[in-house]
This record gives sequence, C-alpha cells and structure tokens, in this order.
Amino acid sequence: MSAAPPASSSHLVLIPSYNTGPKLFATVAEARAQWNPVWVVIDGSTDGTGAELQQRTADDPGVRVLLLPENRGKGAAILAGLQAAAASGFTHALTMDSDGQHEAAVIPGFMAASQREPRAMILGIPVFDASAPRLRVEGRRVSNWWANLETLWLGINDSLCGFRVYPIADLRAVMEKSRWMRRFDFDVEAAVRLTWRGLDLVNKRVAIRYFRPEEGGVSHFRYGRDNLLLAGMHARLMLGFLLRLPALLLRRARSSRH
Repeated sequence: MSAAPPASSSHLVLIPSYNTGPKLFATVAEARAQWNPVWVVIDGSTDGTGAELQQRTADDPGVRVLLLPENRGKGAAILAGLQAAAASGFTHALTMDSDGQHEAAVIPGFMAASQREPRAMILGIPVFDASAPRLRVEGRRVSNWWANLETLWLGINDSLCGFRVYPIADLRAVMEKSRWMRRFDFDVEAAVRLTWRGLDLVNKRVAIRYFRPEEGGVSHFRYGRDNLLLAGMHARLMLGFLLRLPALLLRRARSSRH
C-alpha cells in the first residue's frame, strides 16, 4: 500500500456536489488517495450523501465536508468553499466534479504545476473516451470558440472542463464582484475573467469518462436551460471584451513577441 500523501498547507482539492449518489464516495476516496486535504461542499443535496460522507470520513482529518442548507449551484458551492479555504490559510484550490468523470491520478501533476507557477490557472484539457456523448463533445467547441475570441486566443484550450487549479484570491475577487458565475456558467466565465485579470494559463491533459445511469452516473446538465445560460453569459462577456480590447491586444502582442 502506498503512503498517504502529506498534508499541504497551501493547495487543497475542492469538490462541489449536488445529489451525486454513491459516485461521490468513490470520487472522494480517489482524490484523497492522491492529495491531502480534500474538501467537499454539499450543495443542498437531498439524497443523504452529505451526512453519509461525514460519517465515512469522520476519522480522516484530510477530508472536510461543508454542508450548504440549499442548492445554490456549482459556482456558488465553489465560492463557499473558497471563502472557507481562504479563512484557513489556503492559497490555491483544485476543483473537480463529484461524479467520477475526472481522472484523480493527475491531481499531483496539476498541483505541482501550480506550485511552480502560482500566478497561473492550471486548466484541464479533456481527453474523451468512447463514453462521451457526441453532442456534448461537439457542442463545447462553440463555447471554446467564443471564450477564445473573448480572450484573443491567449491560451484557453478548453473553457468547460471543471478540472482546474485556481489561485483562490484572484477567483474570489472576480466572483465576489459579480452576481453571475453561480451555476453552469461558472467554468467558462472563470476562465475568461481570470485571463482578463492577467493570470498566466497552463494547459494539462486529464482523462474524462462519462458513466451511464446503470453505472451510477448522474448528470444535472440540461441542454436547453444550460445552453441558454451560456448564451447569455457570452453576451455579457462580449461587452466586457470590447471594453478590454486595447489591453488584450497589447498583451497579445507581447505574447507573440515571446
């Protein structure tokens, strides 16, 4: 058996969860085998997973479970976790989904990249297998194109992948000034606005697997509702892009020279 990872005082894994079912327990166990600490934000779940996870991890100081009283959305759950993490002295958070889609084995590599470049976002590049729904894979290309236009192709390889390392202070500063970024719009808008803020971008590959319902897979994505949310988000971001265009052109020119 491999030794448990030592506790980090700067970087933590942050997992938002809403009615994920038993997949949550496997996800937390896999993340915990790779990193210490792992924090889970239960976003008003009604399936009993919050209480059960607390019971299962009661003897593990490397796992902390935060319970929100009602469902507020992925971004809101992450913000609650960021605020609690900052209060405990953490500087960086690796976010990952609770449904087992993300490859936990790459957590140490992402954390090491963040430790080398603390002023960077470490963005996941999804590597899909045959389980990925074609509509989801093709559809994300649209959002990726818009996100790259809004940042003048400064380096966002994938705008929707939720497996990332963020500098906590920068992400909190962006989120706490906005009433948006609280639901499915979180991942894209965080990548764009933190690029506008001047953070460096590092892209690293992470395997993605979609589980079928009979395998315990759970998805709260709704094509109509969430695509409308993304469309409105990109409309907002385009307005911000136009205001920031001179600064982005200058940054792009400097990047090209290097």
